[in-house]
Amino acid sequence: MLKWRVITALVLAPPVFALVWYAPTPWLAVAFGIVILLAAAEWAALVPLRSRAARAAYVAGHLAVLVLAWLALGQGESKITALLVPGAVWWAAAVAWLVLYARAPGSRRSGPAMGAVVGFLVLSPAWVGLVFLHQQAPYGGFWVTLLLLLVWGSDVGGYFAGRAFGRRKLAPAISPGKTWAGVAGGLALGLAAAMALQQAALRLGLAPPLPAGLLAVFVLTIGFGVAGDLFESMMKRQRGVKDSGSLLPGHGGVLDRVDALVAGAPVLALGVALVP
Repeated sequence: MLKWRVITALVLAPPVFALVWYAPTPWLAVAFGIVILLAAAEWAALVPLRSRAARAAYVAGHLAVLVLAWLALGQGESKITALLVPGAVWWAAAVAWLVLYARAPGSRRSGPAMGAVVGFLVLSPAWVGLVFLHQQAPYGGFWVTLLLLLVWGSDVGGYFAGRAFGRRKLAPAISPGKTWAGVAGGLALGLAAAMALQQAALRLGLAPPLPAGLLAVFVLTIGFGVAGDLFESMMKRQRGVKDSGSLLPGHGGVLDRVDALVAGAPVLALGVALVP
């Protein structure tokens, strides 16, 4: 499985970074919008929405929200902040939900209607956050790459630190493989990757000096990324499936690959918008 994860990552990384650094924001918005719609289709199956018509309508609803969000993105930073706040607030509430579920797994199951609403809070603000970061000219490529390194660095660091040092489980009722050592290792590697990128990009004139307050935002981005991973694991456990789909070899579905990203994107974007 690790072999296929690495192969898939190596195949996807070049076009992703080319898009982030060289494509205009509308192209990135469309590309990530497709990712969000694929994730929405998988979310509809996890909820679960039983009929094909209901799932198609759910994906169409996400498309409508993305179109409206795109129109709002051109109307000033206050509008953008208003779009990001629900996502960030939702993930704070999701942490509480995860804690309650971990203590009593059978008592915190969500019905289809609630699960469907949650899907909009999970996916749409993530798209807004990533597009907003890419709009931060002339450093849009840097901000999106920073987000990816925080999330992916945390994922890689968590995997290897957990395997090497993991003893104490983080949330065994939700994801038995996650450990506190993995969280610490992920935090360390995610922050190290972000700082290395910032220093290199700063020397090349591709990044701005970062205010000290953003370090706390980076930590929160990684922390909420872990929550995003756990929340999707909880959804899959309730549904009785291992992966959200099978589109990406070694990774499962699209949602399996972006679960941490969708949680981290609105948090980092809101931090960039608000931290002076």
